[in-house]
Amino acid sequence: MKAVIEAEAVGKTYGRGDGEVGLHRLSLELEQGRVLALLGPNGAGKTTAVRGLSTLLRFDRGNARVAGYDVSAQPKQVRQRIALVGQSAAVDEQLTAIQNLVLFARLRGLDRSAAMRRAQELTGQFGLTEAATRAVQGFSGGMRRRLDVAASMIVRPHVLFVDEPTTGLDPAARRDLWRALRSLVADGTAILLTTQYLEEADSLADDIILLDRGYAVAQGSADHLKSMVGPPVIQLHFQDEADAHRAIPLLQDVDPSATLDDTRTTITLHAEAENLTRSVQVLAGIVLPTEVTMRKPSLDEVFLTLTGHDTQAAEEKSA
Repeated sequence: MKAVIEAEAVGKTYGRGDGEVGLHRLSLELEQGRVLALLGPNGAGKTTAVRGLSTLLRFDRGNARVAGYDVSAQPKQVRQRIALVGQSAAVDEQLTAIQNLVLFARLRGLDRSAAMRRAQELTGQFGLTEAATRAVQGFSGGMRRRLDVAASMIVRPHVLFVDEPTTGLDPAARRDLWRALRSLVADGTAILLTTQYLEEADSLADDIILLDRGYAVAQGSADHLKSMVGPPVIQLHFQDEADAHRAIPLLQDVDPSATLDDTRTTITLHAEAENLTRSVQVLAGIVLPTEVTMRKPSLDEVFLTLTGHDTQAAEEKSA
């Protein structure tokens, strides 16, 4: 499938002389109907990448094409084929949802009847039908963000840029917006997403680029990135240290690498299929765990392994 975004070693330095590197030689590709997430804390370079690819700033090195057009030499053609949902809502709070969407549709050249039809389609698609005639000032944060995305889809773009779409939203509103974004991808829209949330990148993205202080430190699917840290593991949780100590020699017969972690009540071993069954068998009648889980490494563990600090530490340093 043909890439709708192609960037090769793009970058941006702010200031003169020994200025601050906002983004250092980022390369990426995004195909139609897929989601690419730029994941990292504030100051990682995510917004700089989006602003450059959407023609809101000029990269000072590298080359990039969006929907087949050069972002530096052909910015007008690029803008006609993209949509951008920024970090703050762009809708008018005094208007209703329908009025906002009709306004955006008219600005995009639709006649009055076509604008109304499209507005009604979008309120239905984004779960806003019941609130369509209410003023936006009474909307929740999640409803505003869904309306913001809906407004960007008046004319279906080749690429939708979504910059930290769920910052400040509660978990329910976040999941609602994720569903809306997934429906756009299912219809063929390509999405370039920036986020600070590990769960968001894990849930939405086909491909993830980890950014730290302007540098891309790793790229791949969530599973690929997690595999860089290690394989999935089985964790057996025990009621107390005494139970765990009785269990550890038995479990080391199943998996010699089985270890008791710092809590002194959890034992970890390799998540091979036979290990789970054998673990239960050797413990039966002697000591039983209170909980058994299978856990993959987290994206935060990937970030820590590759950068030497976790995402929270990076966030605090950039603040």
